[in-house]
Order: sequence, then structure tokens, then C-alpha cells
Amino acid sequence: MQIRSILAAAGAFALAACSDVQPTAPISSPATSSLSQSAQTVGGVFVSTNGLNGNAVVAFARAADGSLTPTGTFATGGTGIGGVGDPLASQFVVALSHNARFLVVANAGSNDVSSFTVDGGSLTLVGRASSGGDRPVSVTISNGYVYALNTVSNTIGVLELGNDGSLTALPGKTKALAAGANGAAAVRANPTGSLVIVTERVSNRLESFAVNQDGSLGDPAVTAAAGTTPFGFDFTTRGQVIVSEAASASASSYETNADGSLSVVSAAVPTLQGATCWLIVNNGGRFAYTANAGTSNITGFSIDAKGTLTRLAASGVTGDLGAGAQPLDLDMSRNGDFLYVMKNGTGTVGAFAVNGDGSLTPLPDTPGLVARAGYMGLAAY
Repeated sequence: MQIRSILAAAGAFALAACSDVQPTAPISSPATSSLSQSAQTVGGVFVSTNGLNGNAVVAFARAADGSLTPTGTFATGGTGIGGVGDPLASQFVVALSHNARFLVVANAGSNDVSSFTVDGGSLTLVGRASSGGDRPVSVTISNGYVYALNTVSNTIGVLELGNDGSLTALPGKTKALAAGANGAAAVRANPTGSLVIVTERVSNRLESFAVNQDGSLGDPAVTAAAGTTPFGFDFTTRGQVIVSEAASASASSYETNADGSLSVVSAAVPTLQGATCWLIVNNGGRFAYTANAGTSNITGFSIDAKGTLTRLAASGVTGDLGAGAQPLDLDMSRNGDFLYVMKNGTGTVGAFAVNGDGSLTPLPDTPGLVARAGYMGLAAY
């Protein structure tokens, strides 16, 4: 009981560091707009507003040089929960399909998921369907299915994603997390779609689910986290799991076993920074980057073939976001050339060019968000 109390206190401390709650102006109602897109558009970046009175996605077109141009704000038809800092305490509120044809968004306030077709940096709403539980905070797409993590009901809802981007809830496939689950923060499918993993901040563990042929999930294999407050995570191309840990300000790596359980490779490697909450792996599986909300910077790690983590910079600072940036999520372009960061403190999207050795070269911020307005999630391609 005492250990649980200590873990819960550590999780609460880390969450407070990620949230940095401050007063903010009311969120304006989302509106849909359409801007002409440059012929140089090669990708996009998408951020959810998590609006209490109507969730929406702020979209940006990406040019080949990494620069972004706002293209509009596209209503999801659902609602968020609002807030100022980090109200959903999660990663992957928005997710793209592997081919970037579709975008899905968790509507935490209305307990459903919205889907869009993607055209460069522009979106078209297709539909909405139940998340299979209470307060969806994270979504992932794999092999024609969407998995929605519901942090209050402790369930993973399963939805079918049609060839046209439509969503169909499959309530018979909803899966409960293991007993004792608390603070579910992120869900992600591995590169082959054979495994779905969930991180749990407060219960300080990871759950792994084998994926059956019909998209349903098997019983969970539970693994204690190597660090404290596992939060964001991603997979390498080899299927290793790289996890950020908010309270211990660290990252750990795991190998996946045949039964779905995880074995630690690198345990709680320090970032030497504060509130290490979000993590993404580059498309080659060689580098991982964490967004550190407490110190407004990025820590990069190299990943060797065995999954061993090594900080790229001795100081732990691979990229500086500027004072007061308060990063809340990050993602990479599909070609691996650019890293994008949602900067809650300034209401901008930060960007870096990714060099061959994993080091980062800063690019200009792009305005278009509202500072400290509860925006959550960032997906890029």
C-alpha cells in the first residue's frame, strides 16, 4: 500500500509539471476554412484543439523545406474537455494511417472518435463513432482498425476503419485493461500490427495485447515500468518499445517477447531534464526524441540494434524550444527529415531539421494555435 502511495504521488508530481496550469482566455468556437495550397505541399501537421464547446483540428501544409502554412481549422463534430495545460495527460490524441490517407481524432468530451480524409494539409470530415468507453485520450490505426484508449473506463475500444475513412464501432471487441489500471496515457500498435501496447502513468506499468486476426485483442501481459510514470512511447522498426518516464525524467527501452511481455534493455536512462512526457522514434528506428515539458527542450537518444539507448548530448539538451514553450507533444515527418513540437506556452508549432547524426537544427516557429488553451496531440507526415 505504501509503494502504491509513493507511485501515485510521483505520478501526480510529474503530471503537475507537464500541466503547468495558468489562466487563459476562453477557447473560441472552431470554424472551417479553406486556403489554397502550394504546389510544393508534400505533407501536413495536425493538432487537436480539445475544445469544450466543439473539438477541431488545426491543420498545416508542409513544404519540402519543412516550413508550415496554416490551411484551416476543421471541426470533428465531437467535443473535448477544454483546459489550459495538459488536460488529457496523454500522447496520440490524433493519429494518421500508415499511408497518411486518413486522420483519426479522440473526442474526450463526447466519448467518440472522428475520422478525416487527408489531402496534403487539408482535411474532410468523414464521420464519428463511439470510442467504446469513457474519456478517449489516445488512438492508433493498424490494419484497418482503430484502437481507442479510454482512460476513465480503462478500456480499449475497437473500431473498423473503412476504405473510405468511415468508422464503425465494434462494441463486442472492446477490451478491458488489467485490474489495477490507473492513468492510462497512450496506445500504439507495433509496426506489424501484431501487438498493441498501453502505458499507465499512475499504476506505473505497461500492458501488451496480442492482436487477433479479426482485430480483437487478447488478454494483457503486464510489465512493471523500468522508470517512474511511463507516459509516451513509440516502436522502433525492429519492434522494440521506447518509453518516456515523466517523474524520473528518463527513457527506457524494452524487447518484446513471444508471449507479448516486455523485457528491459535500457532502464530509466536520464534525460537530465524535467517532466519527460512525450516520445517519438524516427522512421529509421535509430533515434528517439523526448519532449520535456518542465525544461522546454528536446532530448535525443541513439538506439542501437539491440535497443540500447544513449543520449546524443551529454547535457541531455538536443534541441532548445525557448523559455516558456511548454511542449505537449511531438511527431516526425514520414521522411524523417523534420521534427515538429506542439508548444503550448507560445501557441506555435516548433520545428527542427533532423541531421544524419540525430542532432537537430532549429527552424522558425509557425503560429496558428492558441497558447494555454488545452490543445492536445500532434500528428505529422
